[in-house]
Amino acid sequence: MNIIEITDLSFSYREDVDALHNVNLTIKKGEWISVLGHNGSGKSTLAKLIIGLLKADSGDIFVDGILLTEETVHEIRRKIGIVFQNPDNQFVGVTVEDDIAFGMENLNFDRLDMIKKIDEFSKKVNMNEYLKKEPHELSGGQKQRVAIAGILAMDTDIIIFDEATAMLDPKGRESIMEYIRELNKEGKTIITITHDMKEAVNSDRIIILKDGEVLAIGETNTILNDKETLNASNLELLLPLKLLYKLDEANIKNEKVKDILWQLSLNK
Repeated sequence: MNIIEITDLSFSYREDVDALHNVNLTIKKGEWISVLGHNGSGKSTLAKLIIGLLKADSGDIFVDGILLTEETVHEIRRKIGIVFQNPDNQFVGVTVEDDIAFGMENLNFDRLDMIKKIDEFSKKVNMNEYLKKEPHELSGGQKQRVAIAGILAMDTDIIIFDEATAMLDPKGRESIMEYIRELNKEGKTIITITHDMKEAVNSDRIIILKDGEVLAIGETNTILNDKETLNASNLELLLPLKLLYKLDEANIKNEKVKDILWQLSLNK
């Protein structure tokens, strides 16, 4: 079952330049798809269109069978949560407790239910001891975990992570990626927007955007094995892939070494 269907989607910030052009994409319920692309490729624009923060110039977006329109946007936002890149920009509450409650308040959750969910999901992301803390007392990774707790409390079917690890240190980045892996195993549909190929190796499929258009889409292993496409994408290749391609260019036929490099590139 497709939970998201996008057909012939186009959007421009200026009349003479398309940020996205004729994008077609389907995402199955429970699938994890990574949207890869260099800066300016249209990744974040796609995320904002899916949740209705931007209005498409043309094309259609269906979420769980519902066509995204001005009339249905609030219904669709009950199904999709998003974690943005900058944790400071998305922390809206006075305290951790307030921030987790924010989305539920907008959806008119019962107060007793809200209290229960704040306790449940703050524990899930290991932030239950910080409920009374203010934003300036938290690290970037902790703020991202609070944002995830707020999304989980809203119980959305789909979660978009829009460059959610870009401003974090390696430890914080790995922590967030581990949460994403767990959420996907629990059945959540995951969309990760990233320029980091290493973050995409866990996903079921990859879509590569370049200059607002779909350069490639397919299963993760297939895309990562497509040297021509990856070179055309302007993405930073994983080191094992770089070495693998260098061996090919040098016409070195050591298949055992190549197999090891290939496995390293897909190390999950």
